[in-house]
Amino acid sequence: MSETGQPEADREGELPHPRAVYQLFGHDPAAAAVEQAFAGGRMHHAWMITGPKGVGKATLAWRIARRVLGAAPAGDGPLSADPEDPVCRRLEALSHPDFLLIRRPYDDKRGRIRAEITVEESRRAPDFFSRSAGGHDGWRVCLVDAADEMNANAANAILKTLEEPPKRGLLLLVVNAPGRLPATIRSRCRRLSLRAPDIEATADWLSAAHGLAPELAAKAAALAGGAPGRALALAATDAPALKDELDRVLDALPRLDRAAIARLAAKCGQKDGDAFRRTLLDFLGVYAQGRARTLALEQGGVEDAGRWVDAGDALARLARESETLYLDPKQTTHAAFAILQDAAAAD
Repeated sequence: MSETGQPEADREGELPHPRAVYQLFGHDPAAAAVEQAFAGGRMHHAWMITGPKGVGKATLAWRIARRVLGAAPAGDGPLSADPEDPVCRRLEALSHPDFLLIRRPYDDKRGRIRAEITVEESRRAPDFFSRSAGGHDGWRVCLVDAADEMNANAANAILKTLEEPPKRGLLLLVVNAPGRLPATIRSRCRRLSLRAPDIEATADWLSAAHGLAPELAAKAAALAGGAPGRALALAATDAPALKDELDRVLDALPRLDRAAIARLAAKCGQKDGDAFRRTLLDFLGVYAQGRARTLALEQGGVEDAGRWVDAGDALARLARESETLYLDPKQTTHAAFAILQDAAAAD
């Protein structure tokens, strides 16, 4: 929740918001590249930070913003900053005059976060950069999280800023799926691609830095593919237990345990079930992708693999539509399992 009590689109569950996270795990080379560019006067006007969900993209973006806006270094790795520095405090409070955050807004009418970044949000960027900076060396920073959640009109508004980059203006784009961004935006950004650390390294980090039991840390790290933030978020929920239940249900395909699916659908339909639904759909999508990869490696399995690729695409589309069209979460859950059942029945 924000200070106003509203949920924040760029925050994972009840974990600290990235603006309050000062430790960066596994991405010192990327941070060092930005630090060297900034110190050497070669700072590109737009950086696109890509990588798997929960890998640390937003944490790095906020780390960049702090130092560009003049926060004192803390000596804890590249682009580190002292949390007690006035710049850091103002950024945490979202009150720094030379910083703009663009994200999916909260819809007061529906009482939930909007499914996409609207053009009204993105149009704040040109106005922001047209004003004079009042702080450190005249720098202004706009962070978009996540940029691939912009609708077409919103993307066009950001493109205008990229086409005429302001002096000492920095645009940071956090991107989960680069392919969803127009090529005209991608081509105007310097790209930082973050990769997840090894699963074992992430599990050790979860235990050492966050006190997780080794067994839970190992399971969360594996479920997250090594992405540290994602692993921490999964460990903080009942995601490991959900994965165990899904494994039992999916092992029986093409038969389905209707009672078990009804229980899962009911959880998705609860008032606070959005995060649970997203995790469930994510796990199902990963399952379909795994089946496709396995069949593709088998001799003569290309046609069957194609069905699972189609199933994965259908699940991804269903997940997006469940957000953008506000689909009924229970019906969405049943539809997701039906997609997998159809694919399995055709094997």
